[in-house]
Parts: sequence; structure tokens; C-alpha cells
Amino acid sequence: MIPLNDTAMRLLLAAVVVLPLLGAGAALLPAPPGLRGRSPEQAVLRHGVTVTGAVLAATAVLALGFDHDRPGTMQAETDIGWIPALGVRIHLGTDGVSLPLLVLTALLTFLCALYSYHRPPEGPRPQAFVALVLLLEAGTLATFAVLDLMLFFLAFETVLIPMYFLIARWGGAGRERAAWRFVLYTLLGSVVMLLGLLLVGLGAEGGPTFDMTALAEDGGRGLTHTTQLLAALAIGIGLAVKTPMWPLHSWLPDAHTAAPTVGSVLLAGVLLKMGTYGFVRIVLPVVPDGIHTLAPYLAAFAVTGIIYGSLACLALSRSGAGGDLKRLIAYSSVGHMGFVLLGVATLTRTGVNGALFANIAHGLITGLLFFLVGAVKDRTGTTDLDRLALGGGERGGGAALYGRAPRLGGLLAFGAVASLGLPGLAGFWGEMLALLGAYHPADGLSRPAYLVFMALAALGTLLTAAYLLVVVRRVCMGTPHAPGAAPAPGTALPDVRGHEFAAWIPLVVLTVLAGLWPAILLGLTGPAVQNLLPGVSR
Repeated sequence: MIPLNDTAMRLLLAAVVVLPLLGAGAALLPAPPGLRGRSPEQAVLRHGVTVTGAVLAATAVLALGFDHDRPGTMQAETDIGWIPALGVRIHLGTDGVSLPLLVLTALLTFLCALYSYHRPPEGPRPQAFVALVLLLEAGTLATFAVLDLMLFFLAFETVLIPMYFLIARWGGAGRERAAWRFVLYTLLGSVVMLLGLLLVGLGAEGGPTFDMTALAEDGGRGLTHTTQLLAALAIGIGLAVKTPMWPLHSWLPDAHTAAPTVGSVLLAGVLLKMGTYGFVRIVLPVVPDGIHTLAPYLAAFAVTGIIYGSLACLALSRSGAGGDLKRLIAYSSVGHMGFVLLGVATLTRTGVNGALFANIAHGLITGLLFFLVGAVKDRTGTTDLDRLALGGGERGGGAALYGRAPRLGGLLAFGAVASLGLPGLAGFWGEMLALLGAYHPADGLSRPAYLVFMALAALGTLLTAAYLLVVVRRVCMGTPHAPGAAPAPGTALPDVRGHEFAAWIPLVVLTVLAGLWPAILLGLTGPAVQNLLPGVSR
């Protein structure tokens, strides 16, 4: 650990939030002649790597300077008045809940910038691409760092514009429709969420305040049960759209299928976490009575999403279905995030810790999978599962990655088994803790109902294993002698390149590390969750 005083920690956290924003503005300026390299396009891509690298370094120092003996205490706090009449403040801080998400965001954005530098995006000016990625990073980091409801809402909304343009300008087929659906769904959800935030902030005990820590300490004492219920419902709908929760998920498969590789990685690895983070940071501590009433319904929707996502993936993975590999992974996210919501809906420390662990695990594993699928498409020209398996790739032959690009095939198989929750890898612990939380839900919740939810979620893990193993068999082994299909040629595909190793190996290492040493995350989230849920015994 690095001993840092309070001032240094505050400056570091502020720098983590502000640096990407400044970098986004600088990306649109002409590059100085001495820094252009071979071309202005190369210079701006290098600028993206430099800025995101600096943000990652600042985040790493922040994590090393964090007092790990007090992870439940808010640290690196900055609290400055902004709109006194409404009680809105510029309040930043981090604890064991938000710190892992800050590190995950900084890491994934840096890896995306590094990947883009070696494989520039195909489309309009790269200056705009880099500026949008940095603006997206700034909004996401601010979402996890701010402790004021109005600032949270502003940061939550900031990410919509850059993600819309990343999909609409640099995406593939159907990108405009997918981008519009993404914006409309999330914007409508955010309008409803804003009403809930105003209901909480303006009705707070002692006068209007939007300070999250003060509202969490009050625990909804100044709000009637009806007000809490309405606020939990309104805020929950807005957060559920971004999570995404079934049946508010339908924007996600189109967005992922159309998005460029970097857009898919950031959408799955970072943006989806904003919704579940809001449940833990805002809904659980601020309106506890309201969410207690809604918890069984949230659990039911979560479990439905787990089963629905798994069945959709099974349908896409079968031979002759014309399934798209990116679309399949997108539907898998609906199921995996269902486990996160199930953990939250148990209202127990065990379940919420499982939700936070699954959040990070999903970001690492699904981010890696979208990187790998992008590489498969670069090499074969398609993500159509039938073409990959039957030898009909647009650039000759199918995938059969074990024989044609063994390192790429091995990494894809690793990502698949990590996603299905193999013990010893990060995906296992979050799902297991969510199931344990459902086995013993919070007092006042129907245990028989939650036992049914637990059984259905466990069935979802079996379905997940089934479709992921089918995908590995078809893509990594291929089906060279299928009836009516020519044998896949044995020509080699380009295997994993150096810059791809640099972008992917950190995700592999962290997936293994979190799986073998879960205390590295649970030691941070446990005390913080205890502070957010003070009346919960387990």
C-alpha cells in the first residue's frame, strides 16, 4: 500500500474523473507537428492510449492509497456546495463498493484504447472516436465516484451520447436502428428515474438534500412507506433499463450486434454496471421499506431473465438457426445480470456481496469475450455461427479455431468456461453467493418463494453451461463433415497478435485471480455493504 494523505487522495479521485474529460476535448484539437508521427490519425489514437493510461495509473495509485482497513468508510471525499437552494453539492468519494468499479472502468477503457491504436476503427474521423471513448469513460467514472443524486443523474446520462455515436457511426449492419433503440429505452427510463430521485431528495427529513451519504444515514425515515414505494419503483425502472432487466432488455442484443468491438466491450463491461451499482448505492439504503416491498417482484424478473437469456442463447447456438455469436453473448448478459439482480433482491449481505462480485466478474469475462469475437470476425469475416461451424466463412473456411488459430481458440474456450461459472474462476463466486442469499432471504421475505427462485436460477446455470459448450464445440472445433457442407480448409488463420495479447491477458489474469482469491473483492465490498445495510443480520 502507498501511504497518502487525505488531500492527495481527494486530488487523485478528482483527477480520475476530470482527466478523461480534458482528454476528450484535447482529442479534437490539431496534433502538434512534433507529435503527429506517421499521420494525425495515429497521433490521436496514441493520445487516447496516453490519456486512458494516465487515468488507469491514477486509479491504481488511488486503489493502493485506499485504506483497506476501513473499506466501509467513504474515503477521498470532496464536498463543495453547488446549488444551495436545492441542497445539490459537488460531492465525490469512494468506498469498497465503488473502488473496484472505478478500477474496472479505467482498465477496460485503457485496453480498448490500446486495441484501437493497433487496429484503428473503420469509419469517420478517429479524432471523434477517441473523444467519444474518453467522454464515455469520464461519465462512467463520475457515476461511480459522485455522492450526490443530481450529479449521479447527470453522469448517468452523459454516457448516452457517446455510446449512441459509437454505435451509429462505427457500428455494423443495422447500426442506426440499434443506436436509436439504445437511446430511446435508456432515456425514457432515465426520465422515470429522475422523478424518483426528486421524490427522495425533496422529501428528505430536515429539508431538501440530494447527498447520498446523508440520505443513506436517514434510511428513509423522513419518507412515508408510499413515498418510498413510489421512489423505489421509479428509480428501479430507470436502473433496470440500463442493467438490463427482463423485459426491459430488448435494446441490448441489437446494440451489441451492431456496435464495434470497442463499443461492445465498454457497453457490457462498464455501462451495464451503472444500473446495478445504483440499486446498491441508492435504492437499498435510501428507500429500504420501498425496496423490501418490491424485492420479490425484482427477484421474479431477475430469475425470468436468467432462464429467458439462457433459452435464447440455446436457440441461437443450435445448428441451422443462423445465430450470431455477438448476439448470443449479448443475450448471455441478460442471464448473468439476472444473477446480479437476484443477489440484490435477497436484501442480504451475502446476496448483495454476490451481486457486486458478479458485477466485476461479468465485466472481466464478457469484455474478454467481445474482444475475442471481434478477433474472430476480423479473421473470418463473419460472426454467423452456422458459417463458422460449417466452413462457410466469408474469407474462406469456417473457424475450427483449435486447428487454425490454437491460441485464439484456447482463449475463446477459456472465456466460455469462465462465463459458465467454472469453480476457480471469477464467474463462480458471484452466482454462488447470489444463490446462497436466495436460500436465506432477508426477514419478512417469503422463503418458499425465494427457494423457487433459487432452484430456477440454478437451472439457469445448467442451461448456460449447455449453450456455451455448444458454442465452443462449433466455433473452436467446427463441423467440417456436416451433410451438404464442404470440409473446412486446413489453412491457418492469423493467431493472437502481440497487441491482442496485451489487451486480453490482463482480463484473463484477473479472472483467475478473482476466482482463486475471492477475498480480494469480498474484503472490500463486505464492510461497505454492512454499512449500507445496517439492519441486516446476514
